[in-house]
Parts: sequence; structure tokens; C-alpha cells
Amino acid sequence: MSSQSKRREMDVMKLMMNDYVVETINDVLNEFIVGFHGPKESLYEGGVWKIRVELPDAYPYKSPSIRFVNKILHPNVDETSGSVCLDVINQSWSPMFDLLNIFEVFLPQLLLYPNPSHPLNRDAASLMMKDRKQYDQKVKEFCELYAKKENIMKPTAGEETDDDEDVTEEETCSSEDEIDGRAGP
Repeated sequence: MSSQSKRREMDVMKLMMNDYVVETINDVLNEFIVGFHGPKESLYEGGVWKIRVELPDAYPYKSPSIRFVNKILHPNVDETSGSVCLDVINQSWSPMFDLLNIFEVFLPQLLLYPNPSHPLNRDAASLMMKDRKQYDQKVKEFCELYAKKENIMKPTAGEETDDDEDVTEEETCSSEDEIDGRAGP
């Protein structure tokens, strides 16, 4: 077994040991769905999303591809493909990062501190900048409609085969989209 295969197994095991629900796709460890809970004290609290993770053969030296499977309203998540604009994954990835970093740090930071200046979802960004109260209400509505815990962890056939719509993160993000991990005010 190669060191990359061992690392892949170890990272997936870390997720499961930290109470993440992980469902493999086609019984392989390079494609799977992870149940992700919205961060506490955020608009997304109480929501649960399926995150599709695809690990390249060169993982951890090459970054994973991640996307939201169920709908989420967020300026930095593509509304069609679920692709995430997150510089730390797209351009600044390091083998020192692991899957747990994505789910415990990077995605929570993305949801807590959206960047409407460099959006993948222009409608969400525009609404956020023009009418924050309406944006907040719409985020909560999306959580209620699309991120209910009881509905999210069983993938449908369409979710496993809709890769044609995927937009690569590198094609849609600029280097200014980095989330630096600093706490907000």
C-alpha cells in the first residue's frame, strides 16, 4: 500500500472518529459524501449539508475537490454545481492540511465570513450587499428547505452522476478569495 493510500485512509478515519458521517461512492475512498453541520451561532446553524469529496490520485500533494450536494445560499458557493471558492483549497493547499481541516476550519470559516466581493453566486452576493436582512432571511429559508438533517444523507442517483455541471474551482476563483482564519468582530 502506498503512503498516499495510507494517508487517504487515515484522513477518512479521522473524519469518522470525529463523528462525521462518511458514505463512500462506489466503495472507494477517493470519492465520498460527508455530512457537514452548519457552524454554531451562524445563519447556517441547524443545517446539514452533503459535501462531495473527490481525492485525486496525488492526494495529499494535490488538493481535494469539494462541493455542496444539496443547495446552499452563499456568495462563495456556486448555486448550480455546489463548487466552493476557497483559496486555501484551490491555490494554497499543502500536504500538511487534511480532510479534518476542511470540515473543522475551512468550511466553517467560509460560512461564517462570506466574501461577496468575489462571488460564485452573484445573486447571493448582490442581495447580501444591498439588503442584509433579506439575505439573512433567505439563507434561513434555504436551510429549512434544503438542509434538514432527516433528508440529507441518502444520495440519489442524480447526485452521483451530475458531474457534467461541475465547474472547477480554479476557473472561477481569484487569489483574493482566501479566508485567512482570523475571527471576525
